[in-house]
Amino acid sequence: MEHDPEGPEESEPEATRRDAGVAESSRANRGWWDRNADEYQVEHGTFLGDDRFVWCPEGLDEVEAELLGPAEELKGRDVLEIGAGAAQCARWLAAQGARPVALDLSHRQLQHALRIGSAFPLVCADAGALPFADASFDVVCSAYGALPFVADPRLVLREVRRVLRPGGRLVFSVTHPVRWAFPDEPGPEGLSVASSYFDRTPYVEQGDDGHAVYVEHHRTIGDRVRDIVSSGFRLVDLVEPEWPAWNTSEWGGWSPLRGNLIPGTAIFVCERD
Repeated sequence: MEHDPEGPEESEPEATRRDAGVAESSRANRGWWDRNADEYQVEHGTFLGDDRFVWCPEGLDEVEAELLGPAEELKGRDVLEIGAGAAQCARWLAAQGARPVALDLSHRQLQHALRIGSAFPLVCADAGALPFADASFDVVCSAYGALPFVADPRLVLREVRRVLRPGGRLVFSVTHPVRWAFPDEPGPEGLSVASSYFDRTPYVEQGDDGHAVYVEHHRTIGDRVRDIVSSGFRLVDLVEPEWPAWNTSEWGGWSPLRGNLIPGTAIFVCERD
C-alpha cells in the first residue's frame, strides 16, 4: 500500500538487539505475520507450491527426505503442523492419507490456507499454549514455524511433548544457528562474521514507541540440543541440508553463493521418550 502523500509517512522500524520476553515476542510476531502474510505468499508461494512439503529454502522436500518416516506410514496418522502458514505441508500430508491439523499464530496466514482450500482443521493459536488434549497426535512438524520466534522454546517443546503420544515424532527446521554470526545478506557481504555466535540477545525491530513489531531469537546448536533433551525428547538426527545445484533462487539471506559455503538450515528429528 502506498503512503498517502498528504498524510504522515510511517517510519521504518528500528533494528536493534535487546531483550524481548514471551508475551512481547508473541504479540509482535503475530502482528508482523498478519501484516506481511500477503507479500510472503506472493513472493514464496510458487517455490512452496500449494501442496508440497518443503522443509527449507534449500528446497529439501519430504518426498525425498522422509524425515517424518515413509510416506505410506503416514496414512491414518494424526499430525499437527505448527507455524503452518498457508498449510502447504498439511495439504501434502492429507494427500498421503494422514489426518493433519494446521496451526498458526497468524490469522491472515490461515486465511491464505482457506483461499487455497483445505479439508482439515485450521487453528489460530500460540504454539506455547496448544489447544489440544494430551496425547492427541502421532507426529508434530514445523518448517520454520514458531521456534525461531519464541522467547522460550522449551515452552513450545513441552507443549508438543504433552500433545504427542508416547513414541511420537517431532521434526522441526530452523535457521541454522551459525547464520546468527553473519549478516543476513545473500551476496559476498553475507560471508564475513559480523557478530558473536554466542550472543543470544534477540534481534528486535521496534517502532518509535519502543514496542517490538518483529522479534527473532537465537539459540546455539548446543542450546537447541539441551532444549530438546530437557523437554523429554530424544534427538534422533540433525540434518543440515546442502545447497542443491538446481536451486538458483535467493530467499532473504539464502542464496547459492552462501549455501555452497555455510549451512543455512538445521532440521532436528526427535522422538518423545
